[in-house]
Parts: sequence; structure tokens; C-alpha cells
Amino acid sequence: MCGGTLVLRKVIEFMKELPRDFPAVSRRRVRRALRAEREAAGWSQGEVARRLEWSLSKMQRIETGEVTVSGTDLRALLDLYGVTDPDRVAALMEDSRIARRERYWVPGEFREYLPPGLVQLVQYESVATAIRAYQPHLVPGLLQTTDVAKAVLDWWAGETAEAGDGVRVLDETATEARRSARLWRQRLVLGREDPPEYSVLLDESVIQRVIGGPGLMADQLDHLATVGGNSNVRIRLIPADSDGIIGMAGPFTIIELGSGDAVLYRENDTRDSLSEDADRVAVHQKRFERSWLGAFDEEESHARITSRASWLRSSTGGG
Repeated sequence: MCGGTLVLRKVIEFMKELPRDFPAVSRRRVRRALRAEREAAGWSQGEVARRLEWSLSKMQRIETGEVTVSGTDLRALLDLYGVTDPDRVAALMEDSRIARRERYWVPGEFREYLPPGLVQLVQYESVATAIRAYQPHLVPGLLQTTDVAKAVLDWWAGETAEAGDGVRVLDETATEARRSARLWRQRLVLGREDPPEYSVLLDESVIQRVIGGPGLMADQLDHLATVGGNSNVRIRLIPADSDGIIGMAGPFTIIELGSGDAVLYRENDTRDSLSEDADRVAVHQKRFERSWLGAFDEEESHARITSRASWLRSSTGGG
């Protein structure tokens, strides 16, 4: 327990010093700006690579965000594209500088316990204008109570999972770090002054499952109903007697960043990933919207959640 407590304290200290600018967000702004300037100039990636005597793969990695662009390379691209406005150049240079800090954005003692996709997800959630989450199995992490989060993470204890630059065993310290990060995300996203619009789509079977025992699950459903009463949070249940085909897609989250820009987060088994591919994001947006329209509305969903919580309490003699 001592190791877990130490990690928790370090995580809390890190949370207090969260920066205003995030490497993943800055890198995305740079790569999108460079692609837009190239397309406006009417050049292909191959043409730009030849003019700068680069390999095509280097150009592709810069525009996909696989690598951060150095200050020297950024200036070469901006000069080639004829971008001379000093304010715009300065802003992109600053974003490039911030993007190169990504490896050091999360302290080592924290980073080694978290999957890389989650580290990026936190950054995007922090500036999101809207978040849409679909879950066919569990209450999403942003809405889990402390006890349910612990029960979920303890289930994976002893297995290996992606973390930091490789994989590690999910021992007590690792699961405590992940639980702390989950609770931190809740405060960071839903507790900020300008919280994003958060739309949650759950299969009705989610509220039928009992995680951590009837009492803990009843508390979880009460919390779900309470949060669902916030003006920026909407929760809908997909009827149990519907076709439920969207469940084949697995859980996913769409993080909208404004002006039609969005990224996709997927979490399956002990792995996670974050995609910035516009076509892939659009497919999941359509899936979400179609299932959202076929789900119970917020009022009916709330009634079913509270009814299930009451039944769980009565089944244990607590209600």
C-alpha cells in the first residue's frame, strides 16, 4: 500500500501543476496548419519533399503527427509556403516548441504507469468543446465512482498492459496510479469552469450489471443520475430489446475540439489508441448519432437508472 500511496501523492502534485498548453494539442495545430498551407499552395507532399531535399516519409510523418517538427524544419516549410505574417510564424514556432515537450509533460514516475493513448486523451479532453462517449459494457471512466473505478481496475490486477514506453504488470501501485488518473480526469473535464458538452450513450445492460456488489453499484447509478442532471451532461440508454449492433464497434469516445475538428479514442482489453484520421472519426460520429436517436431520451433513461438503483438497494435491505 505504501508504494501506491506514494504514487498517488505524486499524481496529485502533478495535477496541481497542469500546464495551460498541451503538447499533443500543439502538435496537432502545427501539423494541420502545415497541411493546409501546402494544399493552399497546390503542392503534393512529394513536391515539397523534393524542394527541401527531404524523404517523402519524413514529410508524411510530419503531417500525420507521428513526429514533431523541429524549429529549423518548420521555418523551412513556412518559407516555402510563403507564410510571412510574424504573429502566425511566432504562434506556430511556439506550438512546435511545446509539442517537443510531450515526453516530459508527464513526470516519469507517473508516465510509466499510464497507457500512451490516455496521456494524449487527457490533453485533448482538457480543451474539448464537446465529448461523445459510447459504452456497451461499463459506466465510462469520467462518470465512475471511486469504488467502482477501483473494482474495475482491480479486475485486471496481475495482467500486463501498455504503459509508458512498453508494457508493465498491473500491480497495486500501477492500478492505484490509473485510478488516481481516472478521478483526476473527472475533475479536470467535468469540474472546470467551462466544461464541455458531455453526451453519454450506454447500452441498457450497463445498468443491469453489478460491479463491486449491489450497494456499490446502487451508489454508482445514483451518481450517474445526479451527474445526468447537470446542464452540460446528457445520458441516454439504448433499449435492451433493440438490435444493439453498434456494440460490435466496441467502446469509443469522440473528443470535439471546435470548428468541426475531432479525434477518436478507443479502449479495448488492456490497450488503448487515439486516432486523428478524419474519415475514421466521421464514421464513429455517424454511428453515435444514429444510435443516439434510437435510444431512450434523457428523461426515460434517468427514470430507468434511478429505478434500478432503488431495486439494488431494496435487494440488500438498504432501501
